[in-house]
Amino acid sequence: MVIIEPISKFKALFYTISTSAIRFITLWLWGGAVYYCIELLWRQKSHPSMFILGGICFIILSFINKTFSWQMSIIVQVVLGAISIVLCELIGGIIINILLGLHVWDYSHLKFNFLGQISLIYSILWIPISAIGIFLDDFLRWKIFNEQAPRYSLR
Repeated sequence: MVIIEPISKFKALFYTISTSAIRFITLWLWGGAVYYCIELLWRQKSHPSMFILGGICFIILSFINKTFSWQMSIIVQVVLGAISIVLCELIGGIIINILLGLHVWDYSHLKFNFLGQISLIYSILWIPISAIGIFLDDFLRWKIFNEQAPRYSLR
């Protein structure tokens, strides 16, 4: 009896960790695939680093989406998501393009760019894409992981 209780607690902990890992990997894969496809549609080319970066961006969107309550305005969530994606693009660009010299993208020819890694026009485009990402995250969590059905607030 004394040994069974710690084993039951270990099983519960293992189940929680493995379920979280599966959820994390699933969302990362979806994010990477969608980001990669957006690149292909927009530029007719992509790079494996974009899959990795897209997965990271989707995990961050998912974190924002899951952290804030349903009462938080979807508009605020979308703006936070877009800002997060732009910051990921900046950090990713510094690592991928500047430090590693892979030259996957270069916005230096555009007005209002920063280090050639982010630009105002693409930053604005991340707003609707962020909204789609949040809706996709909610849908996946609802349909695949049996979480609460999505609902949204505009205020």
